[in-house]
Amino acid sequence: MEATDKYLKEHGIKPSVQRIAVMEYLRSHKTHPTADEIFSALYPSIPTLSKTTVYNTLKLFVEHNAALYLTIDDKTAHFDGDTSFHAHFFCLGCGCIYDIPIEDIHNLKTEIDDLTITETHIYYKGYCRKCLEEKERNEKESK
Repeated sequence: MEATDKYLKEHGIKPSVQRIAVMEYLRSHKTHPTADEIFSALYPSIPTLSKTTVYNTLKLFVEHNAALYLTIDDKTAHFDGDTSFHAHFFCLGCGCIYDIPIEDIHNLKTEIDDLTITETHIYYKGYCRKCLEEKERNEKESK
């Protein structure tokens, strides 16, 4: 809890019970949860928590670069407590999101002609091994 308190302060965020709980959930669950998933997980232990508080807290985290807002899924916003530079893979079968390390981060362009890049999102989409095997099995069965 002290580490989370310090982390929030380092990002210019005043810690509160709710903010600490949301950040600890984000940082300990590498599943790239949605706001609703976070609310559902935390509500039993914090009955005064509201969905609005979770949404506002996540928005604050993103604005202060304490969390990432992922738009990889066309239907749902996901959040990532790991703000280090990495890519994401979205499985079109099960909807899981996986972190993918980027080997040579120094070769990515940060300036192009007269443009200055302030954000970079690298998203991959496809099928995880389990979903690909299931997809191939279903295709074989339908033939």
